[in-house]
Amino acid sequence: MIKNILILIILAVFSLNTYANNFQLLSVNITSGKEISHAQVFNGLGCHGLNMSPQLSWSNAPTSTKSFVVTMYDPDASSGKGWWHWVLFNIPVNVNHLDENAGNPQSGKLPASALQGKTDFGLNGYNGPCPPIGDKPHRYIVTVYALNNTLPPDAKSSGELADSYIQKYKIASASIIAVYHRESLTQ
Repeated sequence: MIKNILILIILAVFSLNTYANNFQLLSVNITSGKEISHAQVFNGLGCHGLNMSPQLSWSNAPTSTKSFVVTMYDPDASSGKGWWHWVLFNIPVNVNHLDENAGNPQSGKLPASALQGKTDFGLNGYNGPCPPIGDKPHRYIVTVYALNNTLPPDAKSSGELADSYIQKYKIASASIIAVYHRESLTQ
């Protein structure tokens, strides 16, 4: 009897992990391993991009998903703790894509119940790459998380706070890791 229960548990975990591994994130604007375009680069602090969040679409979320979260994080920032560029949470389970520039708070392109937390720039919404001139290329990890709950943070929440809840409720994730660096003041 115990042996049969253990076999059922192992099979359930295996099938959940297999299903979660099919969770995919795609974008027409950013590609893993490729340079982030001018359209997604921050506009400010010496950077001259268009600061448009990338178009994103995801598929094959686990059936137990209750909400989605999208983040953009730079683990190579000189702060020593990384840098949060975008924190978008409580995306409804029936949503599976975001249009380009949805991260602009004035765009009106976000799902009604979704909230954007504060980035490490101190602003709500998407704030694109703007690494120091001459730094090695920074990695920008755009991740969609499938959660088994919604998040309690509000629009004043930081990426770090949201991440603590994400880790608690995460059942699957998928990422695109793009890069960006600046060689001059004109970028």
